[in-house]
Amino acid sequence: MVRSLLVLLLAAWCTLAGANPEALPGTQVLRGAVVAEGDGVEFPAVPAPVQAVTLPDAWAESRPGFQGTLWYRAEMDHRPAFRGETPGLLALYIARVCSNYEVHVNGQLVASGGRMREPVTQLCNHPQLVSLPAALLVAGRNELDIKVAGHRLEEVGSAQRAGGLSALVVGPHAVLAPYHARQVAWAAGFAQGASAILLLMGGFMFVLGYANRSESRLAYFGAVCVGLAAFDARHWLRDVPVSHRVSEFVLLALLALIAWAAAQFLLRSRGLRLKAADAGLPAQFALVVLSLLVAGAERLHAMALLWYFVFAVEIVVAAALLLRHPGSAETRWTTAALLGGTALAVLLDSLAEARDPAHLPARVAAAALPLMLTFAGLRLVMQHGRARREAEASRAQLELHKRELEQRVREATTEIERNLRHLAEQRAEQVAEKVAEKERKRIAADLHDDLGAKLLTIVHTSESDRISTLAREALEEMRLSVRGLTGRPVRLADAMGDWRAETVSRLGQAGIEGEWHGPDEAPHMLSSRAYVQCTRILREATSNIIKHSGASHCSVTCGTADGDFQLVIQDNGDGIAQQDVDSRLDKGHGLASMKNRAKQLQGQCLVESGPGYGTVIRLTLPLDRATGVS
Repeated sequence: MVRSLLVLLLAAWCTLAGANPEALPGTQVLRGAVVAEGDGVEFPAVPAPVQAVTLPDAWAESRPGFQGTLWYRAEMDHRPAFRGETPGLLALYIARVCSNYEVHVNGQLVASGGRMREPVTQLCNHPQLVSLPAALLVAGRNELDIKVAGHRLEEVGSAQRAGGLSALVVGPHAVLAPYHARQVAWAAGFAQGASAILLLMGGFMFVLGYANRSESRLAYFGAVCVGLAAFDARHWLRDVPVSHRVSEFVLLALLALIAWAAAQFLLRSRGLRLKAADAGLPAQFALVVLSLLVAGAERLHAMALLWYFVFAVEIVVAAALLLRHPGSAETRWTTAALLGGTALAVLLDSLAEARDPAHLPARVAAAALPLMLTFAGLRLVMQHGRARREAEASRAQLELHKRELEQRVREATTEIERNLRHLAEQRAEQVAEKVAEKERKRIAADLHDDLGAKLLTIVHTSESDRISTLAREALEEMRLSVRGLTGRPVRLADAMGDWRAETVSRLGQAGIEGEWHGPDEAPHMLSSRAYVQCTRILREATSNIIKHSGASHCSVTCGTADGDFQLVIQDNGDGIAQQDVDSRLDKGHGLASMKNRAKQLQGQCLVESGPGYGTVIRLTLPLDRATGVS
């Protein structure tokens, strides 16, 4: 569909923009003129040297090295209206005059394009229509004097901006006005609209790529679009506040930035981040600026051609690396379209320089690349949206797997606790312990070998950072459960070290200042069950602080006193009203879960809070229960 739309737009463009003004009824084309140098208010006097030229006239060919103002004099025949006929207003159509002009009819000034001195008004891409007052015309031969201010080829980056004048078309104003309006719409209006579209799309793509650092290629593509929008302003911007030399220098420097961004876009689309490119492209931009300053205005065109070649080679090499990538058909299509549009624009631009820049190839060259970039940008947005949807689906699937794993862990834990209670009731402690140990090891082995292997595979193979993080969290939770099932006791000092590292790290990642107070050494041992339950209580408390408290500081104090292990967690958050605390305990929220876990170890978990005073959670466990000593 995108290809079909592109073909239709180009066909419509060619139909509207490619009409020949010579075929319009009642028009006459003036191709012969004499020229004379001068900067006066009228055509130079007879002693001044004159030269016959054929229009269109390109100064780079007819007057190499000339810069300034040049007078053209062409003759037109005028037949006044006969008696009874309605006289019609005549007009002069100029397809291209570069850079600015004044029109005199039989010695009288009738039109001016703007400033004739630096900074000269830029009309190279603006077709002109000049009304010829009937009062100034005489029957028979009339003189049309056109004063043109232009620049020599050596001082412009493109031959299309060198001085020159196209053929002159004289005819009825009613016939030429609609044709002129269409030409202005496509020559300047289309370029202005394309610049606006590229600017909007480029800004959106740049922000999108900057916000998603893994999609940095979108930011570079946006930079290309924004840069090209600014570069194409030369097609429609008439008056600039700086001199011609400064504007040409800025255009070439801007083109270096566009080439920099285009090369990086192609490399990042291939998944390559080359240190040579990261350092070389900025250095190249600096070298472009330096070379233009050293070359000066007299050799600007030659230096521009050299850099055009360098930029083209860079982009072709980067595109070749991308097109050789076997795994991205969508990206290859986008790249092929961009290269095709760029090649077409360059080819037609070369044809335009060889002929009249006002002809159709120049118009198509100006339109091809913006159109291709627009369609390529839409394609990239579609790809990005599809990738986001796939990532969301993968996350949802992982969440489902995580819930299934949690359910299996809960079921396994419930089964173990049920078996333990049954064995305790039968007072076969020794046999029950052996059976429970065997059962725990079996379930731990199943969890480790089956679910652990699958989660580890997801961690190492998933392309999404979010999915890998969720899988890693589920793996850590499973390992904690397996550790509790194995029954191996843990040194209290080691346990506090693990809790401190995890808690301070989580708080720091959430932007909360974490403070830990506890002894460096503790001679006691914790049973595996007590270690697991304490870990989960601390994790739940930390999660509540991060998600709900709005705190900026949290302190954790742990230690032993009077035969008890004590853990105090205090934050400076919003706090909870007492009735809300009681409601959450009744409804089985995280607070109730923490109290139940403490109760299973013959301990207690108290919650103290108030609105605006933060929350304090106090966990107390008897060491004889926590160590498994009766």
